[in-house]
Amino acid sequence: MVWVPLLLVACVVAGVGCARLCRATLAAARPAHGAAPAAGAPELTVGEAAYLAGGPLRVTDLTLVSMHRERRLLLARTGWATVVDADACAGDELERAVIGALGPQGQAPIPAVRPLVAATDSVHLLAERLVARGLAVSAAGRREVAAGLRVVRAGFLLSLVLGTVSTLLVPAAERAPVLAGFALPLLASGLCLLIGRIEVYPYTRWASPAGQRLLAALSAADPLTALATRGPAVLEPELRAALRGRG
Repeated sequence: MVWVPLLLVACVVAGVGCARLCRATLAAARPAHGAAPAAGAPELTVGEAAYLAGGPLRVTDLTLVSMHRERRLLLARTGWATVVDADACAGDELERAVIGALGPQGQAPIPAVRPLVAATDSVHLLAERLVARGLAVSAAGRREVAAGLRVVRAGFLLSLVLGTVSTLLVPAAERAPVLAGFALPLLASGLCLLIGRIEVYPYTRWASPAGQRLLAALSAADPLTALATRGPAVLEPELRAALRGRG
């Protein structure tokens, strides 16, 4: 029965991982302390929808495309962004962040601009407002969910390794109970990973359940709203190539 202690180790690790992921998911779904009820919040702006659907980089893409369509910025198919009318951007924080990221020459590769804009204070403030309203998951909540998934993944791999070792340690005639025993932590960890990939990430990567409900109520008839909620895949090929940085 040398395999029994190994089975206990596998079960404990798998149980801890599943419990941590469940706790992190429930915590991420709860509004932040002092958050206003989502039902009383105003409708989402297109920038807020972009953050809830795709995070800071989606907000950046929305800003770049919006400036391009209003002829304040030129997004070339070759992957370069060029300022056309900097003075018209003075009233918008995100547009000013784009102008600042383009540098004094007013021109830069789009792949280099996107992370710079996504890391600006204006995007951080947008995220904080959404977290305060209970519509977005905080950075700490996202980290905890990701950590929970890592622990569950480690538990699955450990159960697989210990199960293989235990099977090799016993005679062939006695392997049935070993396989049956290790099937429990493997099944629990595997199901938890599957549920995490299907259910957790789409709902807790950026938007809380309340934020997801508001996103679901948005119409994608407007091109910018479609970009905010569905990403660059809705854009024409020239703009998709420009955002990817290759012609």
